[in-house]
Amino acid sequence: MFSTVRYFIKTSIVFLIFGVLTGFYMMFMQDVMKIGYGYSLISAHTHLILVGSVMMMIMGVALWFFPRPEKDDSKYNPDLIKVTYYVMTISTVLRFISEFALAYVELSALLYLDVVASFGQIAAMLLFFYSIWGRVRPIGSALREAQGEKF
Repeated sequence: MFSTVRYFIKTSIVFLIFGVLTGFYMMFMQDVMKIGYGYSLISAHTHLILVGSVMMMIMGVALWFFPRPEKDDSKYNPDLIKVTYYVMTISTVLRFISEFALAYVELSALLYLDVVASFGQIAAMLLFFYSIWGRVRPIGSALREAQGEKF
């Protein structure tokens, strides 16, 4: 397994742990402390689990699972994949921090940080899937389909 694949998968697990801990914090604050929390905390929790954990896991497994890039694949670039890893990780952390803070204070700087971090997540996903697009190809399935095998 390549190191970049491990980075995506291990970071996904870390995000999952922090997402679950954030959910526990929300439950504790509401049920034990009898203090509510803002909508932003729900968003922080959701993005940490769905984008940070699930999306990063999908990206890591896709890198590992899909066939190697063809020699003439000009879109696939391992350095670009590393950049997408760092952009996705940093953007997810910044989005979590800004949304967590926005649940308790209203600062316009946090709103702008949230928008920038959201854009970073979107850009990282688009760059990643652009880069691996050529790796999503039929390997052996075209022959099976031609023979009439159903899936």
